[in-house]
Amino acid sequence: MKLSVLDQAPITEGNTAPDALQKAVKLAVLAEELGYERIWMAEHHNTKGFASSAPEITASYIAAKTNRIRVGTGGTMIMHYSPYKIAEVFKTLSALAPGRIDFGAGRAPGGDNYAMYALSEGRQPQVNNLYEKLQWTLDFMNEQAPQNPYYQRVIASPYDIVLPQSWLLGSSGNSAIQAGKMGMGYSYAQFFNGYMNKKVFDAYRSNFIPSPFMEKPEIMISYFVTVAESKEEAEYQAKPADIARLLFNRGQVDLLRMTPEEAKDYPLTEMDRIWIEENRSQHFVGTPKEVADLLLAEQEEYGFDEAMICSIPHSQEARLNVYRLLAKELI
Repeated sequence: MKLSVLDQAPITEGNTAPDALQKAVKLAVLAEELGYERIWMAEHHNTKGFASSAPEITASYIAAKTNRIRVGTGGTMIMHYSPYKIAEVFKTLSALAPGRIDFGAGRAPGGDNYAMYALSEGRQPQVNNLYEKLQWTLDFMNEQAPQNPYYQRVIASPYDIVLPQSWLLGSSGNSAIQAGKMGMGYSYAQFFNGYMNKKVFDAYRSNFIPSPFMEKPEIMISYFVTVAESKEEAEYQAKPADIARLLFNRGQVDLLRMTPEEAKDYPLTEMDRIWIEENRSQHFVGTPKEVADLLLAEQEEYGFDEAMICSIPHSQEARLNVYRLLAKELI
């Protein structure tokens, strides 16, 4: 199975944002050594819990520190930026690391309403023309004039570059057909709701039109995973993430992830425990063999091409170990 990495540059209790970004680089270097296909940096705004607010910057740094692994954004939140500027950024990245850059486009805001308005300089954010903006971005990258009067007399430089792979992110299935028609890869975030529908992926494939960015349909599924040598250790390492999701669901959105020791003694009601158990469809926890078997079974059922793993144990060593253990089972 092709495996990849999704990193949000998490800031865990006792660590700093610079720590998180340096740890992202170390994760990328290890992932390359282990044979992972790509690493993407997420985009999050107005949060103390994640340091990845400018994924294209981190991606460029990671690309310079690695040699083979593909590097990209998962995703660039296109509502906030000019198609012209996005194209220039990713063409520059691809000129510097040809054949290794991914443009992963997201339609979500990547933050709350305060962040949305701050990024749009107080203006009403434009959310109704995102597919149009995405097509203009792809046109600029492909050195074609977009169908927009503002863009008819400009080119996106650097010119004559190897095109980045382009992917459209989704979490509900609504964007699958559009991804196919635009000739993009489709990256589905299973860990958002723990739900997948094979008909969505079939619709993507049946509507796929080859493009300069993607010759054939490609489906990548993002999973949230915690594994360790034993089931008990995996549960121990996973509990801070379970509690973080529980608290997020209650509106406590800006807390640093606690240590496993703190999580072990965190007071949970019986309803809390039931909620965590019911939401384990969004968080795969177990031994490497148990989780690998789950991923292989899902691949068999849904027919995707690649699994992208997001993992946030508290310590960097525990996090790196997740990727080591999965690589032994699946790569």
